[in-house]
Amino acid sequence: MSISKKDILIVGAGFAGLGAAIKLIKAGITNISILEKGTHIGGTWRDNTYPGCGCDVKSHLYSFSFYNKSDWSNAYAKQPEILAYIKQMCSHFKLESYIEFECDITSMSFNDDQGSWTVTDRSGKIYQSRIVISATGPLNIPNIPNIEGLASYEGTAFHSSEWNHNIELTDQSVAVVGTGASAIQFVPQIAHKVKELTIFQRTAPWILPKPDKPYTSFQHFLFKYIPFARCLHREHIYWFNEFEGQSLFKDGTIRQHITGISKRHIKRHIKDPELRKKVTPIYDIGCKRRLPSNDYYPSLTLPHVHLVTEGLQSVDGNQLITKEGTYQADILIFATGFHVTDFSRRHLNVQGLNDRLLQQEWRMHGLTGYWGCCVNGFPNFLTMLGPNTGLGHTSQLHIMESQFRFIVKYCKKILRASNIIYVDVRKDAQDSYNKEIQSRLKTTVWNTGGCNSWYLNEQQKNTTLWPGHTFEYRKKLKRIQWNDFTIRKT
Repeated sequence: MSISKKDILIVGAGFAGLGAAIKLIKAGITNISILEKGTHIGGTWRDNTYPGCGCDVKSHLYSFSFYNKSDWSNAYAKQPEILAYIKQMCSHFKLESYIEFECDITSMSFNDDQGSWTVTDRSGKIYQSRIVISATGPLNIPNIPNIEGLASYEGTAFHSSEWNHNIELTDQSVAVVGTGASAIQFVPQIAHKVKELTIFQRTAPWILPKPDKPYTSFQHFLFKYIPFARCLHREHIYWFNEFEGQSLFKDGTIRQHITGISKRHIKRHIKDPELRKKVTPIYDIGCKRRLPSNDYYPSLTLPHVHLVTEGLQSVDGNQLITKEGTYQADILIFATGFHVTDFSRRHLNVQGLNDRLLQQEWRMHGLTGYWGCCVNGFPNFLTMLGPNTGLGHTSQLHIMESQFRFIVKYCKKILRASNIIYVDVRKDAQDSYNKEIQSRLKTTVWNTGGCNSWYLNEQQKNTTLWPGHTFEYRKKLKRIQWNDFTIRKT
């Protein structure tokens, strides 16, 4: 079998992978391929098609600064419009010829003498490149709880990210497990259709009013023909989010104010004292992801909707059993998130220097990296949205754009110097970086807010989130500190 050779392989054709490709091509690095396991681009916005699916960051900020869209329909875009934006961007920058579909990568192995990666997909096709950029994203392995008897469930069961559109929900008894971001969006969409809806809530989420409204035709005109107005609008959203994000990094007036807004939101929509108690969180706001919604609470007050706060223990036929009672459901929908920090479920072997296995090390010690871009022992290997780059207050695309700058400089360093074999971040530099990050995280609401969240791994270590403002992250990545790296030359 022939080997496809490239300077750079990008794994994943979502926002991160496509954006990285655009920036590399603009920098004159064109011998690249984007390997996508699916049959279409879009990543999480291709896969998640549940009713009401959308973004909880405003549209003008949840888009790249180098590819603006003037005619977003609403302040908060829905999944179809975001996916259309990704496709338009791909077409605009003529990326189609760089993408190979149905390439499900199963192994990557680094040859330290040649300074190259050998990459193999599930069909056995082999690729070779100087540099690999992993842009697979953290939200792609559904988390299905281990519930006794689930395998024998007699109804139809599926995860929200794998929505079964062939199933008609009208006049059906439906149960939803989980009250996270996806449930908050799809429950109001299905509540009026179903005969009975039972929602199993483990932990109440903090929900805030959603200032969503359509953009007017005048605003579309203004944003299209006066770019400064569009930029000003984007900047206003950005700086408001950064200001409000301070509530996550430290306790104080801002957090107390936001807590008050959320409690008034509950009081406005939930009149029943018992239900109000059920939906009021007992941890600090921000400890788990804060969710914007105007219609979730009203849907809980419908007479055929039941909120259950006991955990689902077992399944018997189409009976769902808790400690306190039994509930019947023809359809069971899991809104239980993804395996973000559990690498035992990721069937990809990444082998670096001295036969080190990335997934094995991350399983044993937790996710560790350097600015979420590099990992010691895995040279010429870059990660998009790697460890500790998640955000709780603003657009993840801002982190991506900061990383694009880092990636372009890193790739130029290797490809434009004939005597460089590989570049590897030093362990002491990586350890120093992580020590500082973990120290800063100790005082954030994610670590001190009194909740259990997917932000923390089994050792209660936060390997997911960035403990500061995005402008700080961007400033830090503006220049690469090459003395933090080992550069092996011929």
